[in-house]
Amino acid sequence: MKNNIEPELETLLQLEAARQRDRIRLIASENYASPAVRTACSSVLMNKYSEGYPGKRFYEGQQVVDQVERLAMARARQLFGAEHANVQPLSGSPANLAVYHAFMNPGDTVLALDLDHGGHLTHGSKASVTGKWFKAVHYKLDPFTGNLDMGAVAALARLHRPKLLVCGHSAWPRIPDFEAFRRIADEVGAVLWVDMAHFAGLVAGGVHPNPVPVADVVTTTTHKTLRGPRGGMILSKAIHAQRLDRALFPGLQGGPHLHTIAGIAQALWEASQPEFGIYAKNVVANAQALASALVTEGFDLVTGGTQNHLVLMDFRKQGGDGKSLAEALDLAGMVVNANKVPWDAGTATKPSGIRLGTPAVTTRGMGTQEMVQIARWIREAVDGHNRPAKLAELRVQTTDLARRFPVP
Repeated sequence: MKNNIEPELETLLQLEAARQRDRIRLIASENYASPAVRTACSSVLMNKYSEGYPGKRFYEGQQVVDQVERLAMARARQLFGAEHANVQPLSGSPANLAVYHAFMNPGDTVLALDLDHGGHLTHGSKASVTGKWFKAVHYKLDPFTGNLDMGAVAALARLHRPKLLVCGHSAWPRIPDFEAFRRIADEVGAVLWVDMAHFAGLVAGGVHPNPVPVADVVTTTTHKTLRGPRGGMILSKAIHAQRLDRALFPGLQGGPHLHTIAGIAQALWEASQPEFGIYAKNVVANAQALASALVTEGFDLVTGGTQNHLVLMDFRKQGGDGKSLAEALDLAGMVVNANKVPWDAGTATKPSGIRLGTPAVTTRGMGTQEMVQIARWIREAVDGHNRPAKLAELRVQTTDLARRFPVP
């Protein structure tokens, strides 16, 4: 076999590498994996099939890959203080589906944060199979503060008696009260599931409370703030280990991707090092600096600021269309995503908000001064969103800044 990538694909890969190098990446769910993680993911392990779990495989030749998976599992347990870890989910959504499969029957009730208020598709959205197979009840954020009303969550739980109580978010800039969710779950006899896909890296870095000792089961992706490959994990109490493992395999998946699991093992080792704690601290500091600077520039933010890695801009008072503004920011060299805000009258394709995040720019070494400058450029891009020449001018400036901070 030839070692060279064919020219057309090679060109596309080079273009994507240049785009990631030259743009200020403010997607809250994106990051840069280390060269070591990428090396592990492109290793010979991608050639191996490994249906089953370590010591209980359906194929032979597992002497080495069993050790790789056990290494990743041990590092996950140690890093997050988990009794059990499953590192086989192909990403966050399969991990979440395994939780449903383990604890629910079709038609059972799940209580979770509404998608339009910062939840996730797999938390019972009608657009997801989780909203079709199960009875999904959703709690919402306070319309005035944008925060969670735990009294309202408790009232819904008492009324609907869910089997699963979900705590987790993909577009909420605050820290949940895990203990309050635990009390509610215990009161109504629900399984408490925390989806920490977005903030797992902050937990690993010691700048966010750890839900693992509190919850029955915790799911996460391994990219985003954790800065690993695109994969997933399930962390749980030991009492739930067998049913969760069986729910994932053979319930939902066949052979795991061992090359990705090797990348997860490397990323978990990196997250256990002291410098990762500094990184996590800087992610939050940058997000707070960005939020403060955006407020200074006259923008409205959901909850007025942030406690984690993301910022949610609200353009309802200004009458802005988040999708059009996100496209303008992209042309100006700042990559974001349009997002609904709580109580948004807009649609999913034309929402009133924009979600920003600082994991990727922090990985590249940007600090609070750069966040202030980025906020100024966002102000200019929003004001000049219908002026191509202005956006092109900004793109030159943002590209210059991006190139001063090398990609790992």
